[in-house]
Formats: sequence, structure tokens, C-alpha cells
Amino acid sequence: GTPQKYDPTFKGPIYDRGCTDIICCVLLVIAIVGYVVVGVVAWTHGDPRKVIYPTDSRGQFCGQQGTPNEYVSRLAPIARRRLGVAGETICVSKCPDRYQTYLSAYGSRTPSELEYYRQFCVPEFKNLQKAPIEVLKDKECPAMIIPSTPLARRCFPAIRAKKGVIMVGNETTYDDGRGRRRNVTELLEGAKKANVVLETRQLAMKIFEDYTVSWYWIIIGLVIAMVASFIFIVLLRFLAGIMVWVMIVMVILVLGYGIFHCYMEYAKLKGEAGSDVSLKDLGFQTDLRVYLHLRQTWLAFMIILCIVEVVIILLLIFLRKRILIAIALIKEASRAVGHIMMSLLFPLCTFFLLCLCIAYWASTAVFLSTSNEAIYKVFNESACQFSGQTCKPETFNTSNVTKLCPDAQCLFAFYGGETAYHKYLIILQFFNVFMFFWLANFVIALGQVTLAGAFASYYWAFKKPDDMPAFPLFSAFGRALRYHTGSLAFGSLILAIVQVIRVTLEYLDHRLKAADNKFAKFLLSCLKCCFWCLEKFIKFLNRNAYIMIAVYGTNFCTSARNAFFLLMRNIIRVAVLDKVTDFLFFLGKLLIVGSVGILAFFFFTQRIKLVQDTAPPLNYYWVPILTVIVGSYLIAHGFFSVYGMCVDTLFLCFLEDLERNDGSAEKPYFMSPDLKKLLKKTNKGQPDA
Repeated sequence: GTPQKYDPTFKGPIYDRGCTDIICCVLLVIAIVGYVVVGVVAWTHGDPRKVIYPTDSRGQFCGQQGTPNEYVSRLAPIARRRLGVAGETICVSKCPDRYQTYLSAYGSRTPSELEYYRQFCVPEFKNLQKAPIEVLKDKECPAMIIPSTPLARRCFPAIRAKKGVIMVGNETTYDDGRGRRRNVTELLEGAKKANVVLETRQLAMKIFEDYTVSWYWIIIGLVIAMVASFIFIVLLRFLAGIMVWVMIVMVILVLGYGIFHCYMEYAKLKGEAGSDVSLKDLGFQTDLRVYLHLRQTWLAFMIILCIVEVVIILLLIFLRKRILIAIALIKEASRAVGHIMMSLLFPLCTFFLLCLCIAYWASTAVFLSTSNEAIYKVFNESACQFSGQTCKPETFNTSNVTKLCPDAQCLFAFYGGETAYHKYLIILQFFNVFMFFWLANFVIALGQVTLAGAFASYYWAFKKPDDMPAFPLFSAFGRALRYHTGSLAFGSLILAIVQVIRVTLEYLDHRLKAADNKFAKFLLSCLKCCFWCLEKFIKFLNRNAYIMIAVYGTNFCTSARNAFFLLMRNIIRVAVLDKVTDFLFFLGKLLIVGSVGILAFFFFTQRIKLVQDTAPPLNYYWVPILTVIVGSYLIAHGFFSVYGMCVDTLFLCFLEDLERNDGSAEKPYFMSPDLKKLLKKTNKGQPDA
């Protein structure tokens, strides 16, 4: 690309700018309107109760008042459950708590036994004097009931292990209602997942209890992490150089020790039996420890480490100036953040908007997935030509099906639909996912271009901070929304398309796991790798394009091209700055998260004597500790994301400054005095800022 030329009218972010990428702005508005329409349609047709509440064989909800199921409406709404009965599911007031067969209940001389059993029969069953063989033949009652545990309004066998013996209730066998004794292990597979969920629920309750007694201490830990993050950013202004050079020296010393250790191992093996065997003669060995007994192995390690050491030292010699520039830019970023303190709180706005996007996407997805209607099918045991066909429970008893197939039943099969809306549900779900990615990326882009505009106004202020606008952050936010909504929509649209393709590839990979087509798996792996790389590149390009948009007000394509060529003309500086800042951010996050995590560990495990009695009693002390660690990382990441955007913005402005200006009275440099001193640049005839 062609280097930027001097422009006497350019004094930082351009205020007299026009709207860019209007077509993409219109497309975004149309897409949002369509997204709202999809949400309204989904909310009209959807019913989240299908996710929360179970249904019986008639498709009626269990456990909710106001449902059309008469039997359910007469039961206590708190305790309603769903129970499998002879191929059907019915709503019951409570789960069975005993072993019992219908024959034993019918033959009991106690009327209460049969009354207890009747609550697990179909609602229409009223004739207690009916012969048991007829009741079981008509499938009005189950042949047996077993002790069950309620879970998510469903009844599962109450399986437990006692001294290694599987039991249901207090029994190891049960009567299946047909005169045969069966082992309870036959119920194990069907209830295994249910017991896992039950144990998970108990674990969740204990975790919730821990949160109720430790939430305020968790908040205190997160506040400490916030203060520590801010202090670290301030200290970077003074300690960035020391930290970078200490890191470099440590790397050199570690490599030097590695070379010394390899030499000592090489010398120690001299004269030992079998140590002089060559790697070629030894061949491949599954036990890798065998190679450590060969002198040639340690010689190879020593040569490799020596080469790496020499390469690093040579790079330091030739790139020392660029490392110093990176350090100076990092220090300058601390000053910029210090002058625009509101920038540290701006990620909260981005986080709030992202939460709105996630909430809308999730609720729309739930309503879309529950938009299907109840489908009823004909079920029967004997041969019937109508078997498997759809039916309507309201008119089934008066239809010809019951005449031709007396044992046929019209039962709920699944949720579905055959209307145009139901046929295109998968497309609406796909559109929902696509719009989520587009809007989420747009929100992130808005945050990036706002911060870039604010920090660019700092760099291009000749007298810092006197020449800065009064409210640089709000000014940049207003310019981004007023003029560049289309450009932000364009960049986020490209990224959203790539992300949707990646999600599709992940879905295909999940579906192909059971397949034995190695070529398809290999091709899919290659595509996943390529699109992962493409997503990373587009994110990098978008980030720098947004900086150019914030400064010059150009459209997305022009900004992306200019940013890309500007970086390519300074590729070595880009690489050095990227690695230096990555190290400092990693060090900062590690220091903050590690320090706060260790403090939380000693506090919640009551190892700090001064506050030993203050720590709350916990079921699992790792619950608040992990929460503090994860929260501290997110807080540190939020602070450092602002700092990283500041470094990137100042870096691009610095490169533009070098190309546009020469330090003369007509073309003065805007960079800080430290950078000018480092580059041996001066502004002739004008005092330094």
C-alpha cells in the first residue's frame, strides 16, 4: 500500500464526516424488524410449559392449574407427577411408595388398599368390582407399582445401593404382577440417568445453600479483584519496561539452565552400557523413557536449545528498539486510560447489551422449540390397518377405527405439526442463531469503535490533555451510532456468517461421530480448522478496521484495506508489540486471579486467624472460591480488553503519525515525548507536549 501523506486539516478523529455503508445499515434494520416478527410469532405459538411440565398420554399437562385435564385439576397442583402405566402416562397426585400388584390389592380385605392403588389407574376407572383380568386386559390399571422417587414432576424407581447391593425401597426383587419374581437390577438401566439427575439436584441444593451464606464475601472478593486490576494498569505506566526485561532475562536463563542440564546428563551417561546406541539403531519405542538413557538424545536436546537460545539473543539484538517502542506505547496507554477513566466502566454497557441479545435469543429459541402441536396416533396390539395413523381424541370413540380395531387407542405420540409455520421452524431457528451472532458482534464492534475514537482523540491532541474534547467517550459513541452503524453492521455480518458456518460444521461433526466414513471426518476437520483460522483473521482485521473508522470516518472496506496495508508496512513492529502486550496481559491476569484466588482459599478454609470466626460454614468451600476466581478473571479481562484496545489504537495512530509527519514546524509529531526521545525525533520550532 501507499504510505499516508501529510494532510494539514487532519487534527485527529474527523468530526465533519458522513454516513458510511448505508445499505448494510438498512439491511440491519430490516433484519432486526424481521427478528422481532419472528419473536412475536414464536411467543404466540410457543408454550414453554412443554419444557417445564410433563404431559400424560392425552397430551395434557401435569402439575398445573387450568389445564383441560379434569383428573389433574382435581389434584393438588404441587404434588402432581407423571407415571408410566401399561404403555401410557397419567397424572397422579403422588408417586407410589410401596411394592404392590393389582391382584394383591384387589384380593386384599382392606378397601383402602384398592383405593390407594386406584390413584395410579386411568381417570376413567371407577368400577372397583371389575374382574382383575378384565382391568389388566383393558389397560385401565398397571399390573404392578414399585417405590418411586419424584424428580422434575416425574416418578422414577427409587433405586439405591446398600453395601454394594442394588435395592428399590428395601427389596432386591419384585413381583411383576404376572406371578413372576424379577431382580431390581432390571430397573437399573431405566432409572440410572434419573438417579444421576437426582444426585445432581441434591448437589445443586447444597451449592445454593453455600451461595446464600457466602454471597457478600464473594462480592467483596470481586471488588478486591477490580481494585487490583485498576492498580495493575496504573503500575504498568512505571513497571512495564522492568516486567518485560525481567521476562526476557528469565527466558534466557531458563534456556541456559536447560543447556547446562542436557550437558550434565550427556556427560553422566559416558561409559554406561547401552548409552552409545544411536537413535536410528534403537528405532521407535513406546516407552519414551528408554530414549533418556541415550547420550544421543541429550545431545540432540542440547543442540536444539542452543539454537533457540542463539535465535532469541539475535532477535533481541536486532529488535531491541522495537521492544522499547512497544514498552513506551504500553506506558502511553496507561496515561490515556488515566485521562479517560470512564473507559474502564464502558465494558459494563457492552456487557448489558450482550445480556439482552442472549436473553432474546434464548427465549425465542425456547418458544420456537415449543411451537409444535400435540400429535395423536393410533396404538394397538393386534393387527390393524389404521395403526400409526394420526387421530383426534375427541372423535376417536365414534370413528370407524374403534369398530374395525376394538383394542385400538388414540394416544399422544409427540409434538409436531403440518402447517407452513411448522414446516419452516428449522429455518426460523437458524435465523434466530444467525441474528444472535450478528447482533452480538455488532454490540462488540460498537464498543471497540467507541473506545478507539476516545483513545484516538487522546493521541492526536497536541497538548495532552488540554486539547482533548470534554467528553471523548460519549463523543465517540455518538459518532459511531450516528455515522457508522452501517459499517459496524457490515463487519459484524461478515464475522457472523463465518461463525454460523463454524456452528454448522460442529453440528455435522457431532452427527458424523457414529459414522465410519474417515474421509468425511478428515474433510470436516480440515474445514473446521480453516474456518477457525478465518474467524481469527476476520476478528483481527475488523478490530483494526474499526480503529480506522473511528479516526477517519471511512467505510468498512476502505478502513479495513488501509489498516491492513499500514500493519503490513510495519509487520515486525506489529509482531513485537503483539507478543509483548500478550505477555503483560497474561501476567496481569495470572497475578490478579492467582492473588485473589489464594486469598479466597485461605479465607473460606478458615486459615486466616484474624478472620477465622468470620468465614461462613460451607458444604463445599470450593464453590465460593471458584466463583471468586472466575469472576476475578472476567473482571480482569474486562479491564485488560479496554487496555488492549487502547494499545492497538495508539499503535495505529503512532504508525500514521510517523508516515504523515516529519517533525517540522508544518508537520509536527503528535507522539509523546518518550516516544520521540526513543526514536530520536523532535518537533522543530515547537515545544514538546
